[in-house]
Amino acid sequence: MPVSTGQRHRSRATIAVLHAEDRPPALEEHVSGAELRFATAGTLADALPGCDVLLVWDFTSDAVRDAWPAADAMRWVHTASAGVDRLIFPGLVGSDVTLTNSRGVFDIPMAEYVLGLVLAFAKDLPRTLAQQARGEWQHRETENVAGRCAVVVGGGPIGRAVAALLAAVGLRVPLVGRRAADGVHGFDELRGLLPDADFVVLAAPLTEATRGLLDAAALRRLKPTARVINVGRGGLVVQPDLVDALREGRIAGAALDVFETEPLPADSPLWTMPNVIVSPHMSGDTVGWRESLVELFADNLDRYRAGTPLRNVVDKTRGYVTNTTAGDPP
Repeated sequence: MPVSTGQRHRSRATIAVLHAEDRPPALEEHVSGAELRFATAGTLADALPGCDVLLVWDFTSDAVRDAWPAADAMRWVHTASAGVDRLIFPGLVGSDVTLTNSRGVFDIPMAEYVLGLVLAFAKDLPRTLAQQARGEWQHRETENVAGRCAVVVGGGPIGRAVAALLAAVGLRVPLVGRRAADGVHGFDELRGLLPDADFVVLAAPLTEATRGLLDAAALRRLKPTARVINVGRGGLVVQPDLVDALREGRIAGAALDVFETEPLPADSPLWTMPNVIVSPHMSGDTVGWRESLVELFADNLDRYRAGTPLRNVVDKTRGYVTNTTAGDPP
């Protein structure tokens, strides 16, 4: 049954932890009385039998999908990420297992990262660094950001944090979410907003409704001076269409922190395009982020043991958190 208020108090829990090279820092100190079974992608299926909780620390892995048949006692899965697209598979979605995410940890760091990218483009920092490396002195003019338009796609906490920070430095920021609301445009309005955009920032979850949102048709609506910034998920963009638009000069640039295939393959043209900034899925990762993720999981574990509502419960049919619990970030 889904985890909810009124369930029997659980003084213990058996927790499988999916990790890669690094384990969650000081996890044992935060989960006293619980049995921990650490596993990598190759050993997860052996660790799952009898476990009622799964902490997906390695959230870039598809191992949960592959090992799911071995989850014979699972009640709650928590992922150390905001996105849950790798966990939206039929076995988990169709079960009574509760899924939670790490919403709230990444909002401000990702907003700051996006602001840095906007300023980097406007102030031509990549070219400055390249010319410095070559010892070239070439005076240039740069752009203002105040008064420009940044269309932010993603009406959740990350998108709202991005919009607030960009607005604070003077940009006009239409915010686009899954449905129209006060101060938010619906997805069906996005294409009408694109022609005015100087920046398009993608910060939405990857769902069936958002996959391929920025395709050739959408890119054709952008002006030649526009830049695309993607900190959401690689699947929000049709990558070959974006490469074509960049190569043909139909848009001015792109900053990409997420990709359909990660790591980005060495033969991808994005690596060497002069108008592209590539980063390795790091926009939300600031000093102390791992500790914050452990603290969030530990707080939810306390709630799980007490039978009280968990934070950040994901609507598995939609692929994102649709409401909040007392104590959640807004």
